[in-house]
Amino acid sequence: MKSTAKDMHSKTLAYGFVIPNYNHHLVITDTIQALVAFGLPIILVDDGSNKETQDVLLEIERDFHQVTLIRRDQNGGKGAAVQTGLAAAYQAGWSHALQVDADGQHDLNDVDRMLKLSLKHPKALLSGQPIYDDSISKGRYYGRFITHFWVYIETLSTDIKDSMCGFRVYPLAAYHQLAQSSRLGNKMDFDIEVMVKLHWQGVPMHFVETKVHYPEDGISHFNVFDDNVLISLMHTRLFFGMLWRLPRLLVRKLFGKREAIA
Repeated sequence: MKSTAKDMHSKTLAYGFVIPNYNHHLVITDTIQALVAFGLPIILVDDGSNKETQDVLLEIERDFHQVTLIRRDQNGGKGAAVQTGLAAAYQAGWSHALQVDADGQHDLNDVDRMLKLSLKHPKALLSGQPIYDDSISKGRYYGRFITHFWVYIETLSTDIKDSMCGFRVYPLAAYHQLAQSSRLGNKMDFDIEVMVKLHWQGVPMHFVETKVHYPEDGISHFNVFDDNVLISLMHTRLFFGMLWRLPRLLVRKLFGKREAIA
């Protein structure tokens, strides 16, 4: 049974969806149609897409009253688009935003599970923990293990089961606090960096196993060389950030305290 809009709009909790989009026009309408069934508002961020995609997104905004379309004049990267959407959600008074990618890779049947778990743990970041099929490339699959290794070092824990899945529920008060005090990556490094820094901030993490499929006609904006270099530089910064937080991280690890580590 799907979570109702009433469940998601209590006196203190208000949920909605944030979808970054750059030139994804093939399946975005299907994604929106699946999400409107939850009766929640949707912020759709156009990150400087081409004319074909712009036309599709304008049609979506006209057809679905739950959708608010935000258009960025220039492409800034996935992280920039997500940050634009989360900032708009916070300003709109939402307490939580469920990020969904626009390329059709996420199993939307798990949206209900994620929302219900978030209601039980409203202070936590909820994230998908991917179960991949044969559609994932070997480079992507094995590259994720390298990032998992570094994230374990950067947090001195195995709390973060997966840091690259863009299917997640953000507690917006905690995210806003982080965004006001820390610079975050604008491209494919964002998903990883924001999760590590929220962990440093003391935000609990919960994960939901979810199937991930890369459609044959899907459009991927992951550049194997450029984005891997970008992510490597990000891990370097996070590693040195971990070093000067090391004493407090060790205290947290030994005594289980969740206070923020600035």
